[in-house]
Amino acid sequence: MSKIKKILIVVSFLVLVFSLVNIARILLWDYAEQQKIEELTKVWEEGSNKRGGEALPSSLITKAHGSIMLPEFRELYERNPDIVGWLKIDGTRIEYPVMQNPQDAQYYLNHDFNKKESKSGLPFLDEHSQINGSDILLIHGHHMNSGWMFKDLMKYKKESFYKEHATLQFSTLYEKGEYEIVAVILSKVYRKSDDVFKYYQIEKVNTPAEFNSYVQNIKKLALYDTGVTARYGDRLIVLSTCEYSTENGRLAVIARKRK
Repeated sequence: MSKIKKILIVVSFLVLVFSLVNIARILLWDYAEQQKIEELTKVWEEGSNKRGGEALPSSLITKAHGSIMLPEFRELYERNPDIVGWLKIDGTRIEYPVMQNPQDAQYYLNHDFNKKESKSGLPFLDEHSQINGSDILLIHGHHMNSGWMFKDLMKYKKESFYKEHATLQFSTLYEKGEYEIVAVILSKVYRKSDDVFKYYQIEKVNTPAEFNSYVQNIKKLALYDTGVTARYGDRLIVLSTCEYSTENGRLAVIARKRK
């Protein structure tokens, strides 16, 4: 065997080992992330089964209207008071706490529930959304190749998937809610100077006219007609994630709260 062939074999072997190590690392990371989410989900479900449970410390009662925190959130809130809600879409892997750090709006872009660095982060509420005061709740989440976070939103590109998954559940600390999907859109993050509709600029939606205009623009971008619309007075939830068919692309699922 020639020296060149021996070198090529060695190089090929090293490349194979390196590739296998990387695959193993990815699989181990994915498993660790799965374990974290499953543990949080278990805490959530166990809290849900308590149906009221023990008396609460006064810090878990809202000063504004005296509402009692849902039992599902109590242990999670004690562990991390940045939690503001819980999102679930049946038939997908989307079942996560929704976070909002008051000091750093982008914090959960790269941190997990235990505030440790994580490339998958957690779904988090936009800085211009207030969980108890905004008509539009914009929630950001990563599009992870592993399938975690908001990758499953890509399935809504197909109308057939939407028809079987037309609703989602989003609970705040004090109230459960069900939302019906108004539209699924493809858009992008534009330059500030671009004079186009930007679904993520919710801070500019304050009046009835602005709200109705927002909904009309969403409907114009819709991939298909859901038969559902919204008008001022409705509460919207907007799930936003990266979409890679265009530069800085985004996919958003917009839903209104059922009354």
